[in-house]
Amino acid sequence: MGASLTKQQGQSLYEVMVRIREFEEQSIVIYGQGLTPGRVHPYIGEEAVAAGACAALGAADKIVSTHRGGGHLVARGADLHKVFAEFMGRATGYCSGKGGPMHFGIPELGLLCTNGIVGSGITVAAGAALAAQLERTGQVVMCFFGDGAANTGSFHEGLNLAAVWKVPAVFVCENNAYAETMPFERAFAIKDIAVRATGYGMPGVIVDGNDVEAVWKAATEAVTRARDGGGPSLIEAKTYRISGHFHGESPHYRSQEEIDAWKQKDPIERYGKQLIRDAACSQDELNKMREAAKEEMTRAIQLAQADPFPSLDTLATQVRLPLAWEVAP
Repeated sequence: MGASLTKQQGQSLYEVMVRIREFEEQSIVIYGQGLTPGRVHPYIGEEAVAAGACAALGAADKIVSTHRGGGHLVARGADLHKVFAEFMGRATGYCSGKGGPMHFGIPELGLLCTNGIVGSGITVAAGAALAAQLERTGQVVMCFFGDGAANTGSFHEGLNLAAVWKVPAVFVCENNAYAETMPFERAFAIKDIAVRATGYGMPGVIVDGNDVEAVWKAATEAVTRARDGGGPSLIEAKTYRISGHFHGESPHYRSQEEIDAWKQKDPIERYGKQLIRDAACSQDELNKMREAAKEEMTRAIQLAQADPFPSLDTLATQVRLPLAWEVAP
């Protein structure tokens, strides 16, 4: 293991990754059982990005996530009973069952939002980082988005303003090779999204998104820089989503050979072997972490499934009603 990580930190990174994997697999199961009213966008294969990046943050820092936000929720320490309850539309969910799988806001964890609109979280993060700068809170805002978002106007506007203002932000591009069904090489004339950082006047770093320690190190450097007043950074974590854009989609746009090749680069298996090789963990300890994750998800789902749905008298609460001048006569 690298000198920068302790044995306990390494074990923690592995534990977070297996918890994310089990969370995603169980999310697929409950979706198949008809318990989830909204679509599920699995994070399987990308666990090292959320685990490594979120481990670089402090408790008071903030994150902005995406429609594929399950990994970030787990890595940030969300109560999984409340997460599954939200997935199932139950009143005990983080958003009282009204947000579903794609729309979370958890202020106590610094999670500003997950968002179904591709790229929209980038400008939210820039604004939140500006607020932290003006209020001198010392907080850093970390924004996750996919490669598809890097071709939106929000990406260019958000990163440019963040750099101009030198706000404490870290932009993490989870380049998983596809924007829904669009292959990366057909959407970009460049090989690396990180090179765009130069045009905004900020550092751009490319990391192996299936190497949790590499992600952690890059994120730690970027977070430290932001907190010290050095401004924002762009991290491009090259990874791959083993599952489809959403569970149940047609896999026509990619080959099974490609998927199988990436399965050989599984970040969890890879890091588990590294921990054993470095004598930081035994196979028995790794197995126990996986079993504990399975038990945790089972308990959370059982609790959520027993919870009530929101009552009809709460239908108009926690939502923004149109103002008088916004209503057509």
